[in-house]
Amino acid sequence: MRELRGKPQGTGFRVAIVAARYNEMLVRQMIDGAHDVLIDAGVKEEDIVLVRVPGAFELPAAAKRLAETGQLNAIVALGVVLRGETYHFEVVAQAAAQGMQHVALGAKVGVGFGVLTVDTVEQGLARVGLKENKGEEAARTALEMARLLTVI
Repeated sequence: MRELRGKPQGTGFRVAIVAARYNEMLVRQMIDGAHDVLIDAGVKEEDIVLVRVPGAFELPAAAKRLAETGQLNAIVALGVVLRGETYHFEVVAQAAAQGMQHVALGAKVGVGFGVLTVDTVEQGLARVGLKENKGEEAARTALEMARLLTVI
């Protein structure tokens, strides 16, 4: 049986990191991690664009427009939704996830979904630290899917 699998290799790719400004302390760590992965994978600095949006809810709209340009190979969506005392957490987290899934299904680009949904800042810090950085994971996923989409 023949197996098709992408590799997180980005030579020749153009990539957008779309990142929420809300919860900046955590998101900045994710941006830095994603950027490092892209550079290490062979994406040139000039082929990476950082697009900032207000919050996680706005990620899909920006990502969709970027995907529609036809100028990118991959999009890395980054944000943090921190649980509060209201239902707002669930609404924003679900909208971001479903919106980015819609982008991934409709676009011809690899998409990495790096939106953390955490109860506390401490949980967020654990997911953007040295042992684990969800921004890095989202970048690797975006590159792997972009590479896979070139062969299927």
